[in-house]
Amino acid sequence: MDELMEKIASKKFSAGEKLPSENKLADRYGVPRMTVRAALTRLEERGYIYSKQGKGRFLKEESTQIQLHLTGKISFTEKMEQAGYDLETRLISCEKIRYDEKIYKSLACGSGDSVYKVSRSRFIDGQPMAIHKSFVSEKMFPEIKTEGPDIRSMFAYYRKHGHTEFANNKTLLSISFPTSTEQQLLQCKSMVPLIMVESDCIDAATGDVLEHTKILYRSDKFKYDITMD
Repeated sequence: MDELMEKIASKKFSAGEKLPSENKLADRYGVPRMTVRAALTRLEERGYIYSKQGKGRFLKEESTQIQLHLTGKISFTEKMEQAGYDLETRLISCEKIRYDEKIYKSLACGSGDSVYKVSRSRFIDGQPMAIHKSFVSEKMFPEIKTEGPDIRSMFAYYRKHGHTEFANNKTLLSISFPTSTEQQLLQCKSMVPLIMVESDCIDAATGDVLEHTKILYRSDKFKYDITMD
């Protein structure tokens, strides 16, 4: 598997190229066919190759490069539209969450306050690229329970309620692997790493925290040009 990975990384296989058969790889490396199948299965789980029934395995196409600005000044929707991407947003859910110390602390909430999670799927050119989870307190936005299901852009929602200038106070990047639900939403395998970006969106004028955000990005379909404004 390591040798196949090296060949993929060094572009000895072209995007869309058919890989040698299990039998040919078994003969080439002097290993049982089951060993080859296990290696190919892992590569497929990690998003490097894909299978076509009755035709074999192929190297995935080149990842689409997305310019991602880690800034709280404009919304994700606005960033993607300004860059000319064909963006579609679909609501997943708007639901009240159980007490979570980290999220509640970010929102300056007590255990008796209500916090709602507004989740949306993001698509670029019809391909799922990210899941956005915005955590918003009811004390800051009293109508979030009823208005949440209609939200597509959080910044547009905040502007509607009188907040016009935005900033971030911190941004954390980490890696996670998708749950079964996230696999379905992002149409990816369980071993495809996801890039997680966590941040707080702040009203630049008042310093109030408007939301705590968690964004999960696919790492196999897209490459991210990450810049700070």
